[in-house]
Amino acid sequence: MQFTHFTDYSLRTLIYLGAQKNMLATISEVAAKYGISRSHLTKVVHQLANRGYIQTTRGKGGGMRLARLPQLINLGDVVRDMEENINLVECFNAKNQSCPLLPACTLKSVLLEARKNFFDTLDRYTLADLLTNQSFMIKNLNS
Repeated sequence: MQFTHFTDYSLRTLIYLGAQKNMLATISEVAAKYGISRSHLTKVVHQLANRGYIQTTRGKGGGMRLARLPQLINLGDVVRDMEENINLVECFNAKNQSCPLLPACTLKSVLLEARKNFFDTLDRYTLADLLTNQSFMIKNLNS
């Protein structure tokens, strides 16, 4: 399974904000640090705020910060919230049942199990688990 850029940028933004502790960061700052599109990151930040992962403040002196403690931000939840489509193959979508193998195919059940295991693994981790080496992260992000 490959994440969309949207989910990738969501996770990176949360990591950046978590590494900065409670300091405000701007979209421009995060976009520059990661070398990503500011306009795309704006959409990501909007969704992260709507989902309650970050707080945003507009205007001069504004920015964004985590809305929750890092240990309360579950990685599985973030991925589920940010990924538009977690269907691994066409037949996962109930509206698109065009595969002639579907009635007897066992691939779907194998892939459903794989997706479940993937999310079971993500569900065991929080943002705090990704921030165990904060001093190294801050040094690299600020260089």
